[in-house]
Amino acid sequence: MAATPTMMFGEKSYSPVKEKSARGLILIVTIMLLRIRQLMLQMGSRVRGHVFFSCILLGILFFFVAFRIGFQIGAAGDVDLGVVGLLTSSDSSASSSSRTRYTVLINTWKRYSLLKQTVAHYASCRRVDAVHVVWSESDPPPDSLKNILTRLVESKSYNTGNKVNFRFNVNEENNLNNRFKPIKDLTNDAIFSIDDDVIVPCDTLDFAFSVWQSAPDAMVGFVPRMHWPVKGKDGVTYYNYGGWWSIWWTGTYSMVLSKAAFFHRKYLDLYTYNMPSSIHEYVLRERNCEDIAMSLLVSNATGASPIWVKGKLYEIGSSGISSLKGHSERRSKCVNDFVSLYGTMPLVPTNLKAIDARGEWFW
Repeated sequence: MAATPTMMFGEKSYSPVKEKSARGLILIVTIMLLRIRQLMLQMGSRVRGHVFFSCILLGILFFFVAFRIGFQIGAAGDVDLGVVGLLTSSDSSASSSSRTRYTVLINTWKRYSLLKQTVAHYASCRRVDAVHVVWSESDPPPDSLKNILTRLVESKSYNTGNKVNFRFNVNEENNLNNRFKPIKDLTNDAIFSIDDDVIVPCDTLDFAFSVWQSAPDAMVGFVPRMHWPVKGKDGVTYYNYGGWWSIWWTGTYSMVLSKAAFFHRKYLDLYTYNMPSSIHEYVLRERNCEDIAMSLLVSNATGASPIWVKGKLYEIGSSGISSLKGHSERRSKCVNDFVSLYGTMPLVPTNLKAIDARGEWFW
């Protein structure tokens, strides 16, 4: 039975292993303090002061090291998955085959060397069921590339003992809406959408998947963004697109970008068949903002905020369009134009962040 996070605040699970290790550390500290006291009684007052000050520093250092060791022992002994604001519990609904693994959906564009690295990495992750590459170039993928990627996936599957299916989703036109087209014959509900130059470590990815399992209607991802309301001179509320630094400063976000995010496969159908066609046309024309469109779609369907997962990701390519001049202004225009097409602002701000406590000093 899979363990998945559920909303629990102000609680910690009891751990016999952690309690035993803590008692042992307390005993060690007590013995050390008694021995130091004996030594100090034999010293002069001046030397005693220097020793006392040094012992305080060593004691602080020892406390931090002991705390870390005890935490790691407890985590290893109890396989304790902790989250700030999200702690683990048993959920029988997550044990079905459609919920225990996920499909990786890679959007690519003429970066074959990066694609090889990305496919090889995700094929090595133990809970990946399939890797699909969204192909939108004018020519179909060359046979040489298909053969190389197929061999890479087979090799990784053999090494991990985890069979991973591989497929190109070939499209006839260059259209960013292609990355959210429905996929036939999927055997699981979870989609992990990723750009071809982004690598998320497998352990971090599996943790994010466990967070998604607890909230399968939400978008769960690693790249948060925010819409900041501002009053115009005409008295109308407009929205500024908030990048990473505004998130870092405030801790508030309302979107997670699809360059690295989990969502339910049903949103592929909703995006393609139920989202206003004017938004499809906008994305095609501007060659931008399909990720914002997906965020608004999910929030509009759920009335809830996404979930930001703290975790490392590595961008292995050169700078993308986000580094271009005027990027924030174009993104702000997208937000405002989409809101006018929806007739409302569906995004829901939040401060919640999911953290794997096994890798944190404090939680």
